[in-house]
Amino acid sequence: MICAGRRHLVRTLADLAAQQGIRPQTFLNRAAHKRAGHPAPISSESARTLLFDGEQVDAYLTGAPVPSLRSEDDDQDHDDDDLLDRREAAAALGVVPDSWRVYKRTPLLTEHVTVVGGVEHWPRRIVHHYRDSRPGLTASTGRPTGSGDQVPRDELLPRTTPLLDADPAVTATTVMDTLGVTRSTAQGALTRLRADRIADLIDTQTELSPKEAAAALGYPAGQVRRATVRAQAVLRARRTAPYLADVGAAMHHAGWTTTAAPPTVQHPTDDLVVAVLALDAQQAPAPALVWDERHGWRTATSRRHPLARGAALPPEGDGIRHLATGTTPPPDALTAALSA
Repeated sequence: MICAGRRHLVRTLADLAAQQGIRPQTFLNRAAHKRAGHPAPISSESARTLLFDGEQVDAYLTGAPVPSLRSEDDDQDHDDDDLLDRREAAAALGVVPDSWRVYKRTPLLTEHVTVVGGVEHWPRRIVHHYRDSRPGLTASTGRPTGSGDQVPRDELLPRTTPLLDADPAVTATTVMDTLGVTRSTAQGALTRLRADRIADLIDTQTELSPKEAAAALGYPAGQVRRATVRAQAVLRARRTAPYLADVGAAMHHAGWTTTAAPPTVQHPTDDLVVAVLALDAQQAPAPALVWDERHGWRTATSRRHPLARGAALPPEGDGIRHLATGTTPPPDALTAALSA
């Protein structure tokens, strides 16, 4: 932390070396800044670039008493004009430092960033203002105010997309902290977005494997196991799309649907493709059809909830019929099976 009113006193390691008339590398080799009694850095703990207070350094070099300074760990006497680095700013929000890479792109924080000694800092009052104005999060911790997700389901992917655009290696923790959602929701959104982008890249560069496509997109290997599995399912769904469209058209031609829309593709698990078609015409032979890439077609007893838990294959009976043979029977064969 740079205490309010002391920005002009900040010195880098290079400044300290120049003050002592030696080269920076020589200064580092001698570890002069680590000698007993030398003033501690004013940078946050584990900071890569060390910054020092010039008044403290001057006093040390002349043998005078080194004046004390407030630190970010002090429980009182914080000043709104103190300058915080990314670790200190992240701590004020109650999030991990890596999350700050996304937060700092907020217009309010971008407008007030200041670089001191090559390190970005933000005024404490601006960080606190941003913290306290974030919707759906508590001011003290940055955590969701309720136990559930704070983002409507239909807004989740659109609001996660900019985070992934800004940082391909964005973590679920960052999405959690930024949007106020649970970890499982954040992980699911990132998996879906990454899987779609991996599939898009493979569509244009067919020689790539899912892992190679993920690496080309900048996705860390440890974060994309589920995404690469789902990407393969997405690609299978895209290859099946023309067939499913033909089935939708056949059901409409038979008078069992009010439109010729294709079945809706879903991925109840990351490695599975299913599709659902509501038969919404009054004379339809069943409420809905379900296609499963493993088992083919069956009828469903509910338009609202056509899939069994986990997309399990329900047994025949009580309105469930397994239709035709094979996983992709011709549409006319499917129509005939439904008419039987």
